[in-house]
Amino acid sequence: MYLVIEGQDGTGKSTQAELFAEFFRAQNKPVLTLHEPDGDLPQAHDLHDLILIKGKDYNLAPLTNVVLFTAARLELWHKLAEPILKQGGVVISARNWWSTLAYQGYGEGVSRSKIIRLTKEMLPKPYVEPDKSVILTLPDKVREEREKARGKALETFEVKGDDFQQRVNHAYEKIAKGLNIPILEATGSIEEVHEKLQQLFQI
Repeated sequence: MYLVIEGQDGTGKSTQAELFAEFFRAQNKPVLTLHEPDGDLPQAHDLHDLILIKGKDYNLAPLTNVVLFTAARLELWHKLAEPILKQGGVVISARNWWSTLAYQGYGEGVSRSKIIRLTKEMLPKPYVEPDKSVILTLPDKVREEREKARGKALETFEVKGDDFQQRVNHAYEKIAKGLNIPILEATGSIEEVHEKLQQLFQI
């Protein structure tokens, strides 16, 4: 099973992904958690740094970002995810290609139809259409407070202006509607959100 938890930074994707990983490991299933776009794979990590760290200096073209992100996903899928799925295991990803629709499509202005076409050409259907998926949302103020509390260094797209941030902030709702992906507001405790996700996924 391939399970995707998407959403803006600060919505709790990684935390929930790890909780589901613990749940499936307790059932003695092979489990992989992915944190796109690096995912603990050296070549994907280098692409991550090229876009999100050095990208601030390189000022990469938006379409270049699309291609590099898609290349990183291709490496992660074939080298890490597919072997687990072939064993009958579970792959849980915090983010997938919908992030590129949000950041490069709605944020940077790349044609969304071009992003969809390129993704479908380069990546297999099981990746493009996960078995179970959700987009987590939070009110902007709550999400921003969580991000400040984390205190991590800002990356390429986090230093862009308010107009860019607002486009991305509201992109996920449009993506969910366009691709028929469930949305869950991630307010409440970690345990409360996890229980809601278990009900949503029927797990």
